[in-house]
Amino acid sequence: GEGKGKYADNLDGWIREARAVMAKHDIPGSYDGIKRNIIRESAGDPDAVNDWDINAQKGIPSKGLLQVIQPTFDQYHVKGTPDDLTDPVANIVAACNYAADRYGSMDNVDSAY
Repeated sequence: GEGKGKYADNLDGWIREARAVMAKHDIPGSYDGIKRNIIRESAGDPDAVNDWDINAQKGIPSKGLLQVIQPTFDQYHVKGTPDDLTDPVANIVAACNYAADRYGSMDNVDSAY
């Protein structure tokens, strides 16, 4: 494969790579908890954009696997991941960092956050 070759370029690989980064930064979140939220938020599509909710109406649509808005991404982005809201790994790590701050862990999230 291309790049690091350590992780597959698919949902499973993105979650595994994100969890490796999260482990280095003590950000909690189980594989199952992350995957459950991704499936609910974007059905696993890293290019998913919400163009109808309150954030979209304010001009800052939620994007990516875990439907993060740019200001949240900017605040919770973790060094070592691309500075790109729609990058799958960066999106997961930032969302889990945010969820940890607000809810203790992405595992505690069961609806839009």
